[in-house]
Amino acid sequence: MSNIDDKTAIELTADIVSAYVGNNPLPASGLPDLIASVSASVRKLAGGAPVKESAPQTPAVNPKRSVFPDYIVCLEDGKKFKSLKRHLSTDHGLTPDEYRAKWGLPADYPMVAPSYSATRSALAKSSG
Repeated sequence: MSNIDDKTAIELTADIVSAYVGNNPLPASGLPDLIASVSASVRKLAGGAPVKESAPQTPAVNPKRSVFPDYIVCLEDGKKFKSLKRHLSTDHGLTPDEYRAKWGLPADYPMVAPSYSATRSALAKSSG
């Protein structure tokens, strides 16, 4: 981002301060400090600080050794689960398809431990 003119900086500052004050209690005496802080941040960010690219992430375990009969190991954090779907969504913000794509896993990579899947299948078959 290149340097911005004063008018744009003032408009951005006003928008941010307005949104903040609309959603957070703030005494009138705190308003000048908030405006100064937001204005300084807007101008600093507009100065064009380079964005660092993150290093490629490596899986917590080898994907070939992540599926066990009683659990599946999450490649993101190495934790063991019977079912990964909810963990991926709540802790990592990923869908199963995004997770598979991120780690280069096949489309049929399981999201549920094999024994848990078999137990659920048997339960469903027995109940009709």
